[in-house]
Amino acid sequence: MTKKKAIIVGSGIAGISVAIRLAKQGFDVTVYEKNGYAGGKLTETEFNGFRFDAGPSLLTMPYLIDELFELCNEPVQQKFKYKKFDIACNYFYHDGTTFSAYQDHTKLLAEMKKKLGLSDIKLSNYLKKIAKIWKTTAPIFLYQSLHKLKTYLSLKTFVSALKLPFIGIHKSMHEVNTAKLGNKYAIQYFNRYATYNGSNPYSAPATLNVIAYPEHFEGAYYPEKGMISITESLLDLAKAQGVTFIFNQKVDEIIIKDKLIQGVIVNNELKNTDILVSNCDIFNTYKYLLPNIKIPNKIAKQERSSSAFIFYWGINTTFKELESHNIFFSKDYKSEFDDIWKNKIAPKNPTVYVNISAKYNATDAPKGNENWFVMINVPSNLEIDWAKECQNIKDSVIKLINKSLKTDILPHIIAEKTLSPADIATKTFTHQGALYGAASNHKMAAFFRQSNKIKPFKNLYCCGGSVHPGGGIPLCLLSAKITAELIETA
Repeated sequence: MTKKKAIIVGSGIAGISVAIRLAKQGFDVTVYEKNGYAGGKLTETEFNGFRFDAGPSLLTMPYLIDELFELCNEPVQQKFKYKKFDIACNYFYHDGTTFSAYQDHTKLLAEMKKKLGLSDIKLSNYLKKIAKIWKTTAPIFLYQSLHKLKTYLSLKTFVSALKLPFIGIHKSMHEVNTAKLGNKYAIQYFNRYATYNGSNPYSAPATLNVIAYPEHFEGAYYPEKGMISITESLLDLAKAQGVTFIFNQKVDEIIIKDKLIQGVIVNNELKNTDILVSNCDIFNTYKYLLPNIKIPNKIAKQERSSSAFIFYWGINTTFKELESHNIFFSKDYKSEFDDIWKNKIAPKNPTVYVNISAKYNATDAPKGNENWFVMINVPSNLEIDWAKECQNIKDSVIKLINKSLKTDILPHIIAEKTLSPADIATKTFTHQGALYGAASNHKMAAFFRQSNKIKPFKNLYCCGGSVHPGGGIPLCLLSAKITAELIETA
């Protein structure tokens, strides 16, 4: 019997994952990718003897990757190995205060009490609150489609919906963190989790404090061969299931007849399909691949998430005070987010994130050296001349790092590349370079995200960070799972 065909546009982590699932469901799957490599934002860059994971740098919920290998009856530990950090991240505050975010709760409570002066009882109660929010929201918002009637008819959804008013949907993350923690260091620490999906803690609903749950209750992990090994291992797994990947092939248009997708145009040729899944940014899916279809207002008018400006630095020395993940907080967090969200400019005094994968994978840098992935949050604003802004951003970043480490980092930078929102937009086909598609600054943002089924078309679906349930590696993997389940039950 001839297999039904499925075409996936884009080979981001969600695109690869949905390809695996559809292949297991019996489809003949072909993935078209405009770049010469897979992974979307989850790629790597190498130069001057240094290797960097180019995008996402922290792994949580690794069991979602395990699940794909188990689905294919493949032993995951032979293909993809990872370990749990003892310390998720080191934090440096503007006034010289520092602390290490231990994975062990007992150590974390002791550390934050000793270094930050935070009551261990307050922190313990706060973490319990986060766990409660997770148990209430995850079954609805992360593991199933929000756009199917049966979701809302289930008893579990009904019970969870009754609890929503009591888990912070009407207050901002900052408001609740201030009330619950009452400690300026802890408030800034937990406000930071808004940036995990490109949002503003002073606007985003306090429900989003749940973002801290996986890191605090399940752990932060690192793949032994770098984050790129997530892409590589899943790509190999997909190929083993018979999925065909065609690189350097840009899909120009999705062809529709009577609300049914006929196929896609590639190199002026129609490629027919029974099912089509777009793993592209949803705004660009409408704008470029469905040019004759009006972009729905909820997509067109959605506030974009933040973007990032990244430096990849080869450093000719090592720093014992740094872990693999490090945060250097700005002095005025509110002002930083005002610059990003209200003024739409690169923050004058940014918080700086530094990831050093050579801390656990020595081959990522020459001996005695370190590979610094240095990132700040910026607006998804392509009207800014980011090439001109680069030096100002670099100066502010170096100034903060120097202050915290009591050093002069500039002479130690022996290799450098940059990645701006404009580069992100071009390389990953992302509208305005927004890392997570839409922001989550509105209390109903979860309901406004694009469904994994694109209506009114009968066989058009989507997955990835710009659609339900959201951005980041775990949610992209869940997006692929939801999409595959919708196709299976269609």
